[in-house]
Amino acid sequence: MTRAPDILCIGSVLWDIIGRSASAMRQGSDVPGRITRGPGGVALNIALSLSHFGLRPALLSAVGSDAPGEELLALCASRGIDTSHVWRSSELPTDQYMAIEGANGLIAAIADAHSLEAAGDRILAPLQDGSLGSATTPHTGPIALDGNLTAALLTQIAHDSACSAADLRVAPASPGKAERLLPFLQTGRGILYVNLEEAGILCGRPFASAADAGSALCDRGAARAIVTNGAEATADAGPDGLLTGQPPPVLVTRVTGAGDTFMAAHIAAETRGADRATALDRALQAAATHISGDIAT
Repeated sequence: MTRAPDILCIGSVLWDIIGRSASAMRQGSDVPGRITRGPGGVALNIALSLSHFGLRPALLSAVGSDAPGEELLALCASRGIDTSHVWRSSELPTDQYMAIEGANGLIAAIADAHSLEAAGDRILAPLQDGSLGSATTPHTGPIALDGNLTAALLTQIAHDSACSAADLRVAPASPGKAERLLPFLQTGRGILYVNLEEAGILCGRPFASAADAGSALCDRGAARAIVTNGAEATADAGPDGLLTGQPPPVLVTRVTGAGDTFMAAHIAAETRGADRATALDRALQAAATHISGDIAT
């Protein structure tokens, strides 16, 4: 692969094991359904969607030198994703994610990203050694960053001169990791992609709407904040004002990866010059398509 990537995706690259049932579930439920295994992780989900939208992403992550890792990277290559900068370990296994989804949404999930966390800043070497940038010649393209990285590494990136000229797009990965994004509020770097609950965690108070949450995040220092709220209105808040968009109504058949698809579609639209309203609409449409299960990303 000789062509330069259109965007870097930094974060989790792993296998998703998802159990889905058409029944509503609660703690202790034992119901019929389907169990699937597929590529996952926030960074990889975004990369796969970006590739689907016609962009050429490159991954910065950690993958084991084991059979699951080889299979995963071969799949990435077949989808047009550059994996030449992925850090490989002979001692750490390829990470995994396991989730249970019912008709009433995500019931529970466990993200085993121990190898990514153990790799630390070794995954960022290409941004330091001149391969994709350095402290003196910072990377200038878009970067999609996910909160599965450790708090220490995210803090490092938020202050790193090697990322100072990049178009940073940051997602927390889950509400439990939302506080890891606080350095991006403190430095005013990056566009944050969060849901209503994650925005509340970052601001230390609940919100009734995405519009209120987006405005509050900007007041706290965010350069720009895009806040989703399920089937309710989504908000894009920033220096150009507040914009809202309504997700189209769809039958929910899957939820894992919907936020990643939304973020990828939004980045792809803006990379191609779409205005804020158009980019938001395309992102909402893409997420709705993903949730309805009409296409695989």
